[in-house]
Amino acid sequence: MKVAIAQLNCVVGDIAGNVTKIIASAKLAKAQGATLLVTPELSLCGYPPEDLLLRTDFLVACDLALNKLCLVLRGITVIVGHPHQVGKACFNAASVLQDGKIFATYHKQALPNYSVFDEKRYFTEGDTALVFEHDGIKVGVLICADVWESAPALIAKMAGAELLIALNASPFHKEKQSTRLEIVRQRVFETQLPLIYTNMVGGQDELVFDGASFVLDAEGIMTHQLSAFEPELVVIEFTQMQPQLGLVAPNLAIEASVYNALKLGLADYVHKNGFPGVVLGLSGGIDSALTMAIAVDALGAENVHAVMMPSEFTADISVNDAREMANMLGVKYSEIAIGDLFEHYLHTLTPLFGDLAMDATEENLQARIRGMLLMALSNKFGSIVVTTGNKSEMAVGYCTLYGDMAGGFALLKDVPKTLVYQLSNYRNTLSAAIPQRIITRPPTAELRANQLDQDSLPPYEVLDAIIQAYVEDDLSSGDIVQMGYAPAVVNRVITLIDRNEYKRRQSPVGVRITHKGFGKDRRHPITVKLDFDIHLN
Repeated sequence: MKVAIAQLNCVVGDIAGNVTKIIASAKLAKAQGATLLVTPELSLCGYPPEDLLLRTDFLVACDLALNKLCLVLRGITVIVGHPHQVGKACFNAASVLQDGKIFATYHKQALPNYSVFDEKRYFTEGDTALVFEHDGIKVGVLICADVWESAPALIAKMAGAELLIALNASPFHKEKQSTRLEIVRQRVFETQLPLIYTNMVGGQDELVFDGASFVLDAEGIMTHQLSAFEPELVVIEFTQMQPQLGLVAPNLAIEASVYNALKLGLADYVHKNGFPGVVLGLSGGIDSALTMAIAVDALGAENVHAVMMPSEFTADISVNDAREMANMLGVKYSEIAIGDLFEHYLHTLTPLFGDLAMDATEENLQARIRGMLLMALSNKFGSIVVTTGNKSEMAVGYCTLYGDMAGGFALLKDVPKTLVYQLSNYRNTLSAAIPQRIITRPPTAELRANQLDQDSLPPYEVLDAIIQAYVEDDLSSGDIVQMGYAPAVVNRVITLIDRNEYKRRQSPVGVRITHKGFGKDRRHPITVKLDFDIHLN
């Protein structure tokens, strides 16, 4: 038996386009001798369709497309993921299409309702295994979270399965690949059955699906692994119900996998939403430098417009480094000095401000002037503004609403500052892209004279560790102090994180690369007073 894995980049809602991709994959698989093709979870409609699943017309369109797909697919059996409405219930389903008809349909049993997943809002749980015979092998079908629990795979084996096939839309974070493999191996050890794991690839809003589909034999040995972050079709040959050894794509290092996730997330957001390109503020600092490097790699230099907007506080080396990098990468580059605009705003506000001393108000005003100019360019030419702030800044509010936060996509929103440096150094191992002085120079917002980030924030190594512990790992202040951090620093950082939730709610969507980003993962109240000490008289 030859089974083909179609690692597809599906677009949510583009049923016609997704059907075209499935048909093309079936033709290619058939030409390579495969008799069975496996597509990802909800490949017919894309994942996650979210509240589209509450629309009757959407579900009807999916049903019609599935039936039309049956008529086209001949000479090969195809497993397609799709929503399936039965009465008032809607299921996350996978149907086996064979000989011009829907041979059987499976309903996902384990519905994830944590992290970025919200499936119990839309779907009803299935309770029955699906095992069908193909080329003399009994195949059990599973869908994504089914393999994260023991029961569905064991139920399939009890129903006679000799091979397990899992359709997946498993989103990326930087520890996900190893965790995913460990979990799937547990299912193989429990059932003593080989397993085909087919994963989606592509960007969808804040999520990136990394592909990296794989096959394990009955002993848990990986026989195949597809490339990460690339659509691909691979045919696996089985002999006596065991997959034969094939190509195993190497695992990527953390920096490479995160960089590729950011690149794919930006490319798909821009292309799938129809933007002609991106525009960004290039400050001469490391965050905007990394953002531009990723944008060029994702979209091509011809689709990137970098704008340097110096003020009286902008150092000459910042302007020079911005010019050098723009020249190195070949992007469109503009300079718009904001000094006169800033002075005009100050003059306009003087009757109201009076003799009050300059403070963060004037700093934020500069950021907002820059944001306004970038948005004007976006409106006039259609390119989306990509903001350049990182997770460390977003966490503690070291960013300006309607200023450096103004834009349509926050590429580094889930990338801590320490990882920004790692990614910048990684990018320069591929080719010269970011001038070394940008990487080695102490970070500064340049909104006042002689300003450095470390004047207002703890060292980034400390800050990022506390953010990870509090935001990603849900540890308390006491727990974090026990890790060896000064109580005053811990309490200050936590206060800043909690206080700035209102800012993050107004930030653009950005690529998720950790197991808990500022998006679907973390739903913290804006209005909250945390007081756990109860004193009774």
